[in-house]
Amino acid sequence: MKDQVAIVTGASRGIGQAIAEELARRGCRVACVASRAANAQSTVERIQSQGGQAQAYGADVSQVSQIEEAFSTIEADLGPPSILINNAGITRDGLLMRMKDDDWDAVITTNLKSAYLTTKAVLKPMMKARYGRIVNVSSVIGLHGGAGQANYAASKAGLIGLTMSIAKELGSRGITCNAIAPGFIQTDMTEDLTEEFKQYVQKTAPAGRLGTPADIAPLVGFLASPEAAYITGQTITVDGGLML
Repeated sequence: MKDQVAIVTGASRGIGQAIAEELARRGCRVACVASRAANAQSTVERIQSQGGQAQAYGADVSQVSQIEEAFSTIEADLGPPSILINNAGITRDGLLMRMKDDDWDAVITTNLKSAYLTTKAVLKPMMKARYGRIVNVSSVIGLHGGAGQANYAASKAGLIGLTMSIAKELGSRGITCNAIAPGFIQTDMTEDLTEEFKQYVQKTAPAGRLGTPADIAPLVGFLASPEAAYITGQTITVDGGLML
């Protein structure tokens, strides 16, 4: 994967940061995208301290104009992208009967529409090269639902459907598209989980613990590699066996 250009959205922390570091270790030049470039700078510094190549870029991935501008700059700086990791995501949980329309729209736009927009933005260079790897970060909530998470579940389920459609459309061009469905991973997004729920996960999951970003990144690295050429349209669960 030496000198391949990889774009990682939501690369400022947590799973996105771990994925960016993994791809850099594999030799990629990594474009770390966050809502503001400064937010991804710590990821860039971590990669560079390990001898890797990375640059930070700012873009609101729900806005097509900002994506087009950022991705054009990335291609000018680093070269045409061959890897796209759609990891950007937010939560605005609440019971459906009380959920505000703005909270529904924000989650669907950031978690799902952004993947549609970013994927469209990288198709031309990937199709020209007849090679590409796209990995969408979904969630077990997209597979099983979650009380108080109708917007989040819908967005993550939508990513799975998008993944399969992209795989069918682009497989003949040497472009694969897969999704991963993490379980409960220790990140800023799950900090609000109650201690009682964390203990439930630890007791229920065969692995006996919550996951970490380091449990996710190697799988993404593999799916983004040439070795995964015959894997496409799949959703792989990484949850310590919790949903068995």
